[in-house]
Amino acid sequence: MVARIFRPAKTAMQSGQAKTRRWCLEHEPETPRAIDPLMGWTSSTDMKAQIRLYFETKEDAIAYATRNGLAFTVRDPQEKTAKKMSYSDNFKFTRVGAWTH
Repeated sequence: MVARIFRPAKTAMQSGQAKTRRWCLEHEPETPRAIDPLMGWTSSTDMKAQIRLYFETKEDAIAYATRNGLAFTVRDPQEKTAKKMSYSDNFKFTRVGAWTH
């Protein structure tokens, strides 16, 4: 069983950076999810897929995984690059392919 260590991205419904600073350790699924024929719910027999642990630093998560003998992969987050733009850039004459007033 392989565990993933990553920092979760923010959801589309939030504008701030809440809950994106901590590192998450979760297990990759061993078996695929199955659809219940009667109700149509998706279910799984893999109980480790329900466990999600949070750590303050990446080193803490790696130490926990090595201490418990878990094979793991680390996915470093992609930092966003802020583009410097002013409001007047929306109305430039040289703006190509965009709607203008």
